[in-house]
Amino acid sequence: MFGSRQTGVSAYAKVGMETGVIAASPHKLIVMLFDGALVALNAALNGMRNGQIAEKGKSISRAIMIIDSGLRAALDKKAGGEIAENLDALYEYMSSRLLTANLNNDPGMIEEVQRLLTELRDAWNAIAETPAATGIQPPHLASA
Repeated sequence: MFGSRQTGVSAYAKVGMETGVIAASPHKLIVMLFDGALVALNAALNGMRNGQIAEKGKSISRAIMIIDSGLRAALDKKAGGEIAENLDALYEYMSSRLLTANLNNDPGMIEEVQRLLTELRDAWNAIAETPAATGIQPPHLASA
């Protein structure tokens, strides 16, 4: 008559995620993309280590989708100039490494991409409170 408990938990988590996305600032949305890719890569490593080939492939595909359709797509190469171009190349490299990791069943390549994503996420979080990230301009000091 009713769905399983797991179905209810999944539905609740989905609503929580959707609410978080709606309420998030553009800066927070990028952090959420980093987090999602990292979660997918953890699942891929677990699948790889436990011989769960389907889970590994699905999780790697999810991480690649987040990197390509989320992080790369969010880059503004006009406004971001050389930094955006370099990030685009780095995201392309990550996707390529993940494809190779999937084909060769190589956890080291997945761990490399995890380290890169973690470093980028940490850097992104470090700028979270800057005026450019918050959209809030600092008050101007009155001249004496």
